[in-house]
Amino acid sequence: MMEALLQTIRARAGAAPVRLGLILGSGLGHLAEAVEGAAIDYADLPGFPHAGVSGHNPKLVIGMLEGVRVAVFGGRAHYYESGRGDAMRKPLEVLAALGAEALILTNAAGSLVAANRPGDLMMLNDHINFSGLNPLIGEKSDARFVNMTDCYDPAMRAALQAAAKAEGQSLAEGVYAWYSGPSFETKAEIRTLKIIGADAVGMSTVPECILARFLGLKVAAISTITNMAAGMSDEHISHEHTKTMAPVGAAKLETLLRRYLRDLAV
Repeated sequence: MMEALLQTIRARAGAAPVRLGLILGSGLGHLAEAVEGAAIDYADLPGFPHAGVSGHNPKLVIGMLEGVRVAVFGGRAHYYESGRGDAMRKPLEVLAALGAEALILTNAAGSLVAANRPGDLMMLNDHINFSGLNPLIGEKSDARFVNMTDCYDPAMRAALQAAAKAEGQSLAEGVYAWYSGPSFETKAEIRTLKIIGADAVGMSTVPECILARFLGLKVAAISTITNMAAGMSDEHISHEHTKTMAPVGAAKLETLLRRYLRDLAV
């Protein structure tokens, strides 16, 4: 099946290797439209997830963006849609097979830090798998014992910080906690997460990071803060609120990612 998938993709997008993958979170779908290349619906790619979350655009777009050949995933599958922690395994296996060496993950997240407000960005320097789930459960090979020390690549983080500085942006760093969803967290859960060291919380990214490291990809990840977590403010937390606030930080994130890619192309 993998060879058939690759043949389908290469027939549409060309055989040149991809350098970098991007998984787009809420509010960033338009970035895929800026790629000069081919767009392929997930529905045409066996094993890829179907559209399950409003605000995502389930297409794989491969082509040039700021001088770098990229593979952009316009939507992701979440654990809460199917109960499968490995729902993004096939897309990431395809990314690795296309020649990519690295992956940048983006997401919408709630902040546990008063200084990180809606519209701000936070780059992940570590994560907490608060869900207790793992996308490698059932994997038979010894490769399942993945070393997750520095799972968010220090060199990529340094390059993203340099890009942020060049664009006059402030880029906070912190620890992201994966909560399975789809319900939002309670105030007690947020208090617990603060105690154990989380700075933001969301419903994605961690399983993708684990899978990417399993596949040998370097990883970086950035959260767009869309709300303060439960008990951190008086705002009403909802998916509609997330979709409304996501574009605010997404504009900053697009500027940052474009600068990072231009620097990478040099």
